Amino acid sequence: MYRVRQWSVRHARGLNRIYGWLESAFVGLAPLWRAIGHRRLERPVAAVERTVKGILFDCRMCGQCVLSSTGMSCPMNCPKQLRNGPCGGVRENGHCEVIPTMKCVWVLAYEGSQRIPGGVEAMRDTQTAVDQRLQGSSSWLRVVREKTGVQA
Repeated sequence: MYRVRQWSVRHARGLNRIYGWLESAFVGLAPLWRAIGHRRLERPVAAVERTVKGILFDCRMCGQCVLSSTGMSCPMNCPKQLRNGPCGGVRENGHCEVIPTMKCVWVLAYEGSQRIPGGVEAMRDTQTAVDQRLQGSSSWLRVVREKTGVQA
């Protein structure tokens, strides 16, 4: 999984573009999602999301995805689960102090963000704390609801 995560960061520009297309498609299909019912869709969409994002990003399904703001490097892979930048323990070689064989998630995030237009600026946005109640839910459907003004 770690090698695939690194691949995803190296290909952040293309993956971000694909994500943008998928987001547009999901938002465009909002009337269909509304007709079927968001609650009814939650389980199957979350299962697909878990599979796709699990393979590409080692996703933890926090329900509040920020991959496009972190260069396609999931901050939930940080052993300390820091969502707003690295801790003070990043080693000189860019590796994690907790897992020395792993490159710091935030070093990868910066590398990936450099590949995405506006990515480094997006990293400056402060992320809110993880809402544990959303754990396991689909962030894809949450984005559709937010962009279309539909309540859960």
